[in-house]
Formats: sequence, C-alpha cells, structure tokens
Amino acid sequence: MTHTVVAMSIIFFIVFAGTLVGLRASVGQTKSLEEWSVAGRSLGFVFVWLLMAGELYTTFAFLGASGWAYSRGGPALYIMAYITLGYVISFFILPYIWYLGRKHGLQTQSDFFERRYNSKPLSIFTSLTGVLFIIPYLQIQLAGLGIIVQVCSFDQIPRDLSILIAVIIVACFVFLGGMRAVAWVSVVKDFLMIVAALAIGIYIPYHYFGGITPLFHQLATTHPTHLTMPSATKVMGHSWFISTVLLSACGFYMWPHTFGSAFTAKSSETLRRNAIITPLYTASLVFIFIAGFSAVLLIPDLTNPDMSLLVLARRVFPAWFLGVIGGAGALTAMVPAAIIILTSSTLFAKNVYRPLFSPQMNEQSVARLAKLMVLVLASISFYLALHNSTTLVALLLLGYAGVSQFFPAVVFGLFWPRVTTIGVASGLIIGLISVSILMLSHNDPFHGINAGFLSLLLNVFFTWMISLLTPPQTNPLPLNEVS
Repeated sequence: MTHTVVAMSIIFFIVFAGTLVGLRASVGQTKSLEEWSVAGRSLGFVFVWLLMAGELYTTFAFLGASGWAYSRGGPALYIMAYITLGYVISFFILPYIWYLGRKHGLQTQSDFFERRYNSKPLSIFTSLTGVLFIIPYLQIQLAGLGIIVQVCSFDQIPRDLSILIAVIIVACFVFLGGMRAVAWVSVVKDFLMIVAALAIGIYIPYHYFGGITPLFHQLATTHPTHLTMPSATKVMGHSWFISTVLLSACGFYMWPHTFGSAFTAKSSETLRRNAIITPLYTASLVFIFIAGFSAVLLIPDLTNPDMSLLVLARRVFPAWFLGVIGGAGALTAMVPAAIIILTSSTLFAKNVYRPLFSPQMNEQSVARLAKLMVLVLASISFYLALHNSTTLVALLLLGYAGVSQFFPAVVFGLFWPRVTTIGVASGLIIGLISVSILMLSHNDPFHGINAGFLSLLLNVFFTWMISLLTPPQTNPLPLNEVS
C-alpha cells in the first residue's frame, strides 16, 4: 500500500471509531432540548474536564500554536499564559453561572443575559453577536481539518474535498448525538492528542539535535531574535503580550460554547475542581511549541506555518504513525467544531427565532429547529472555510476581541447588583464598535496594545459609568445561596 492509503486509512478509522463511541453514548437518552444541548446537566468531574478540554484544546492548539512558534517565535508563548490565567478566572465565576443555570433552567449564554437583565432585546443581540464572533473559531477547526488531510494524504486529496467531508461528518455527528456524544469523543481525542504531542515534542529534538537543550542552543545561535519579542513581527512586543494575555483570559469562558459548558456539570464543585486540575493539561502544549521551534531549523522554507507540525511529522515518522497523529488532529478539530455548531444552532433557535417570530414554540419545536440549523450553519461554515487565508491564531484573536466584550456584563451581573441593562448594553455596543473600527482600519495592535483589550477597557468604563447614571435594576438575582 502507498503511504497515502496507509495514513488516510488510519485517520478514517480513528474518526469512525470516535464517532461510534460518541453516538453509542447518546443511545437511550431522551431527545429533549436540555439533553441535546447541555447533556441533562448530569456530567461529573471527568467528563466536564474532558468536555472543556475538548473545547479549548482545538486545532488552534494542535496546529496554530506550532505555526506561531514557527513564524512568530517568542510572542506565541502568550498562549501558555492566557490559558492558565483563564482557569483562575473560571474558578470564581463558573460556579455562580452553574447555580443560576440550575435554578432558572438556563441552557445558553443568552438565557443568562435575558434572566439577569430582564431584557429580550439584549438576549437577542448577544445571541447574534456570539454567533458572529464564534464563526472564526469554527473556521479554525475546518481549515485545520483541511490541512490535516492535505498533508497526511501526501497532497493527493484536495483541501476543498477534505473540508467538505469534515463538514458532513461533524454535522451528522451533532445532529444525531448532541452534547453527551461530544463529551465521550473527547475521551478518545485527548488520549491521542497527548500521545501525538509527546511523540513529536520529545523524539524530534532528540533525533535531530541530541536533546531539547541543544535544540534551543542551536536556535538561539542561528536565529538569535526568534525567542524574544517582538521577534519577526515588529509590533508584538511586551505591551502586546500583556494586553493579549489579559484579553484572552477574560474571554476564555465568554465563548457561547464554553460558557454553556458550565451548565452541563452536576455541581458547582465539579467546576471548581476542573479549574484546579485542567491547567496541568496545558503542559502538553510545551511539546507542540517544541515541534514548531524544531521546524524552524529543519524546514525553514514553509509558505504556510500552520502546516509545520504535520510536515515535520510526515518527514520523520512512518506513514502509519502519521495517520495516528492526523487522526488525533482530526478529532481535535471535530470535537470543538461539533460543540460550536451545536451551541450556535441552539442560540439561534431558542434565543433569536423563538422570541422574534414564534413566541409560542414549545421545547420540542425549538429542538427540531436547532437540529435543522445544524445543517444550515455547517453549509455556511464550509463556504467560509474555503475562502479563508488567515492563520489559525489570527482567526482566534479576532474571535477573542469580540466575545471578550461580554466579560463586563457577566462579571458585573454576577457580583454588582447596581449594574443596569442600559449600562451593559451601552458598554457592549461601544466595545464592539471600537474594536471593529480598530481592526478594520488595521490598527491592531494600537500603539503596541491589543485593540480588543483597549475596547474592553472602554466597555468596562462605560458599563460602570452609565449604570451609576441610570436607575438600578428592581430584580437583581440573589447569589448568596451559591456554595
């Protein structure tokens, strides 16, 4: 058999096996909207951990982190810092979000906004905003799948065809399985991803350089500025690094799909333990970075830096192990893509369509519409993925700049009873307008500072100021019962 057949056969087997595991887990479960979207609020510590890791350790981590280590160098290390800080923030806010979800039957991020601020227009606006800025995150997964199939097929399968196959698999998986199926696939995905990261990050530097330390010595000698900031970027210095870490940490659980994952847990204690343990998972990213840095020395002429990890693996490992790595990468893209499509379709059906066009819709009808929207969103994402030419990390930063604007509304809503609907809406709109202007005018970074972070500061200021100038809410949610 040719290398292409061997590698692709293993990838398809891994994807098929992972899909069967997920669909088998959903057999016998009720088909209600709550079961489909938040797994009946029944997931314990292990599955919440795997689900959240499945959402956060995506193709961005697998290919984007190594790609930025290859092309940007030192600035790429912001990824390690913001993920760790994001878990610290989650320790303090997710248990409160879970409590409100359990008490009031919340299923989506927009449910929180509607219940906390007693405003359907705000809920609809946040739904549309969330879906808009989650699209770049979905593009990351589909673009990553295209890269995986292209490289692992030894350039025999066109990128467009591979993305189409991926979209069909993801759409069918979400349509049939729901959130519980995604959680089970995360078990397979996480195991394979760690195996692949360790194999690449340890074997390659020892095989070619005699160890990790000699690798960095040679890199520092031949590319003395690569491990510093701003490295080759010229604009991503220390101010950019700090502001981007803070922005991304604040937005870590503001993605509609990660926010909603808090509702799947059995208890608030499950989320606290998850925040304590999961940062250890970040250690696996070290080996992904090592692969990117190794590629700088071994394959210096790549035109697409996001391909660095897989091209390096193709050069070093036999075809069967390249298939294992590709299979791990495929599931790493499939799991978050499934969660994103599931969350977006639920947001549209429950928080946009029903309040605007059919307020009398029951839960069963909403669930059917949400599943139909899976197919619509999958089609839209396929079109956008075909026309994407931006690096994976750049797409993620675009999404973070948008969803982080939810952070003041969530934190003030949880801990400051004086915040008002008008204040939140004003801050959110100002933040979104300012970040759009800065990014569309190519002023990101702005004087060395992340444009999204500057917009977040404006958002906080206007939310606070306008809340003080407007009448207080008459029904702030009581949080003193949270344990």
